[in-house]
Amino acid sequence: MTKKDIVKAISEQIGMTQLKTKEIVQQTFDAIIDTLVREHRIELRNFGVFEVKKRAARKARNPRTGERVDVAEKYVVTFKPGKEMEERVRLLEQQEAEKRAAVAAAQNAATSSASTSTSSFSSGTAASQPFSDQQNSPQLNQPSPSGSATPPLPDSNSPSGHGL
Repeated sequence: MTKKDIVKAISEQIGMTQLKTKEIVQQTFDAIIDTLVREHRIELRNFGVFEVKKRAARKARNPRTGERVDVAEKYVVTFKPGKEMEERVRLLEQQEAEKRAAVAAAQNAATSSASTSTSSFSSGTAASQPFSDQQNSPQLNQPSPSGSATPPLPDSNSPSGHGL
C-alpha cells in the first residue's frame, strides 16, 4: 500500500477531497518526523512507539570482496508495535494457520479417499480372490455400478458380528 492508497481510502471514508486528505496525511507524517528529530521518541497509543537510537560503530565485511570495513556510528529509527496492532497481527497469523490447516485437512482427506478406493483394486488381492470358505458372506470390495467399492457387510456366523 502506498501513501496515495491511504489518501484515497481515507478520503472515501470521510467524504473529503483527495487533495485535502493528502495535505492532512502529509502533515501527520511531517509531525511524526519532526517529533522524532526533536525528541527522539513518539508514542502513539494503540499503534506503537517510534524511537531514534544510536547504533554503535562496528566492523563489517563487504559481501563482494570479503574485505573488512569500518562502519561509523549512526542514528536509526526503531518501531515497537502497540498492543492493539500486535493483537490484530496475531489474529491474522491465527487465521492464516487455520486456513492452512483446513487446506491440509482437505488435501489429506482427498488423498486418503483416493488411495483407499484405488488400493484394494491395484493390489489385486481382495477383489480378485473369491471367498470360497465363507458361504454366506458376499465378496468384499466389489465395484458397484457407480464405480465405488461397497462396504463390507457383517457376517452373521461370527460372534463379533463383524465378519472378519
